[in-house]
Amino acid sequence: MALSLTKVIQNARKQHTATVFFLHGLGDSGDGWAPVTAEMGYTLEHVKFILPNAPIRPVTVNYGARMPAWYDIYALANTEDVLNQRVDEEGVLLSIASVNRLVRGEIDAGIPSDRIVIGGFSQGAAVGITVGLLSEYRLAGIIGLSGYVPLKEKTFTMATDANKNTPIFMGHGDSDMILPYQIGKLSHDLLKSGGYSGVTFKTYYGMGHQYSQKEIKDVIADVISFLQEVIPA
Repeated sequence: MALSLTKVIQNARKQHTATVFFLHGLGDSGDGWAPVTAEMGYTLEHVKFILPNAPIRPVTVNYGARMPAWYDIYALANTEDVLNQRVDEEGVLLSIASVNRLVRGEIDAGIPSDRIVIGGFSQGAAVGITVGLLSEYRLAGIIGLSGYVPLKEKTFTMATDANKNTPIFMGHGDSDMILPYQIGKLSHDLLKSGGYSGVTFKTYYGMGHQYSQKEIKDVIADVISFLQEVIPA
C-alpha cells in the first residue's frame, strides 16, 4: 500500500539530468525547504528538486494534534539508547512505499536511478535514509540531516544490496535538543557496522535542531559539494 503524495517541484534550470528528493521534518511541508533547494538550484542547474509533502495525521508526542508527519512519534528521544525506543513501524513503512512510488515515477520518466539522490531533514531524513537502504534501485546518493535509522535491526533485515556502496552524507548538530546528537552518531556507526562503506558523518558544532542563517549556509555548502560529487553536471 502507498499513498499518493502531493509535492513541490522545482524544475532544473538547464537540461534535466538528475533529480533530488528531499523530505521535510515533522510539522513542516515541502514549501518549508523550497527556498533552500531553490538556492542550491543556482549551482546545480541540471538538477530537478522534488519536495514531497507528508500526510496529515495525529502525532502522539504532540498530544494527538494533527499535522504533517511521515509517521507517529510516541516520545521525544532523550536517552542514549534512542534507537531502541518504540517506533511507528507501520507509519514508517507506509511513507517508504509512498516515496518509492515517486522515485519509480521519476525513473519511468527517463532519469536513471543512479542519477537520483534521496534525502531529508529530521523525520524526513529517517524516512529518506530508509528508502535508500531498502530500495531495489542503485541510487546516486543518500542524505540525512539531523536524522537517524528508525527501525534499527529490521531495516537491515529488509535492506537490499543495491546501495551498499552508495555515498551517504549524514550531518548533525552537537547541540540538538530535539533529536540528540548521539542518535545521529549511533545511526552512522550502525550503518558502518552494517557494511555501508560510503557513509560519512559531519558534526556541526554548536548547532541545534533549527538552523541559523549562518548554519544553514554551511549545511547548504556541504550538501551542494556532496551532490556535485554524486550527480555531477
